Amino acid sequence: MAKSLDLSLILFVLYVSTAAVAMATNLEEESSGDTEFVKASCETTTYPDQCFQSLSSYASEIKKRPRQLAETALAVITARAKSAKTYVSDMTDYKGITKRQHEAVLDCVEEMGDTVDRLSKSLKELKHLEEGESGEDFWFCLSNVRTWTSAALTDETTCLDGFGGKAMDGELKSLIRAHIVRVAQDTSNALALINVFASKH
Repeated sequence: MAKSLDLSLILFVLYVSTAAVAMATNLEEESSGDTEFVKASCETTTYPDQCFQSLSSYASEIKKRPRQLAETALAVITARAKSAKTYVSDMTDYKGITKRQHEAVLDCVEEMGDTVDRLSKSLKELKHLEEGESGEDFWFCLSNVRTWTSAALTDETTCLDGFGGKAMDGELKSLIRAHIVRVAQDTSNALALINVFASKH
């Protein structure tokens, strides 16, 4: 009887171990597939390496869903835009800032505020759309998402334009430019991924 129980226990342990290994393998394969989906989608963007760097860690949540990919891209860039706005706002107290630089910084803060607002609207609108959805309402909402995201990109470019000319060259311009260019590139990528989602309908 004891030997029979021991054998049953061994078989049970072997079964559980085999099932656990199979499950782990499936999850690994699924995760790999999700990551490949993000990478392939990012290849359609202007800055593919940056796109993949920003979104690959969310692959398991995205799960080969174009809408979820676009939504995640918008969520990431909205957070980054908020951070950039705060950073630029802090630059109003930059040591040795000139009157012209101060005005450019204030204008940039306003533009980045508009960026955050437009990206937030885009994200909210995109969340209303479902993967298989279509029809007039779908395209109207998607048009809004594209318009607001494009407008956000324009705001970011306008911010950078405010620091044009040699008179504005220097550390302040370089610091602000580094933050805004990254946001603009991510916004461009998000717009491309929104278009990928649209192409599936």
